[in-house]
Amino acid sequence: MESQIVEIEATAWQAVQANAAWTAALEAGKVLYFPRLGFELLPQEAGLLNPGVLSPKSRNISLDAQGALRGANGEPATVQALAAMIGRFRAQSQQLIAALLPHYTEFLRLAPTSYRPMQVESRQQSWRADDRRMHVDAFPSRPNDGERILRVFTNVNPSGVPRVWRVGEPFETVARRFLPRARAYSPWQARALRALHVTKSLRSEYDHLMLQLHDGMKSDLDYQQTADQATVPFPAGSVWVCFSDQTSHAVMSGQYMLEQTLFLAPEHQYDPQASPLAILSRLTGRPLVTQRTA
Repeated sequence: MESQIVEIEATAWQAVQANAAWTAALEAGKVLYFPRLGFELLPQEAGLLNPGVLSPKSRNISLDAQGALRGANGEPATVQALAAMIGRFRAQSQQLIAALLPHYTEFLRLAPTSYRPMQVESRQQSWRADDRRMHVDAFPSRPNDGERILRVFTNVNPSGVPRVWRVGEPFETVARRFLPRARAYSPWQARALRALHVTKSLRSEYDHLMLQLHDGMKSDLDYQQTADQATVPFPAGSVWVCFSDQTSHAVMSGQYMLEQTLFLAPEHQYDPQASPLAILSRLTGRPLVTQRTA
């Protein structure tokens, strides 16, 4: 299998230069990996590398676009320090994307920034929620009509423990394998899900198919073991970037990670025809959303 990892030597977040080959790789679903672009914690933030700062009922700590912190546990000073650390990572992530992908800048929509202090291996989840199974990201309750999910990750583990991913085959290969198994889209069911507030908006056929790919991949244990894939340890002090709705990935182990999500309408990509919406529309032979043409 052709490598799905593109290694980039850079040491300053805002000093990365735009590069057409890197852009094309990212929009093809590959991972841009910056081994020397770590996020530097302040001395007073060392105490935040502790699972105890996470609320027992939360999966992660998140800072929303309005600056509200959720999922944190601790004294007001601890909560304030967490918000400052996560906010600083947000700013640096935005600097990186602006330098690397300047055409995106005016079209990006900011999503919450998360801090994940728990150990991946210890999480107990259903098969559908288990991100240790290879998948592409799709949101059951939040239809996005083809909007891209661009993510910036950094490993801040103080003990040097890597965050280990499995990265799988290209999106179109995945789609060709699992689309024939997908259940047919039902417009009336989509309307019912919205009416019952199961989904926040109407689930398009695109969203339905993406969920079918996500669930099909995770439920197929033979595929999990035998599909073309590579194990990639992202060391402490590194950064990686991908479109997580397109990159086939699984998170196998690690602890203490920061993550920034940015949304991008597919028509604002450098190559809109590389988007999952365009690929699935081409494979099915029909438009999959009403408000976009791919």
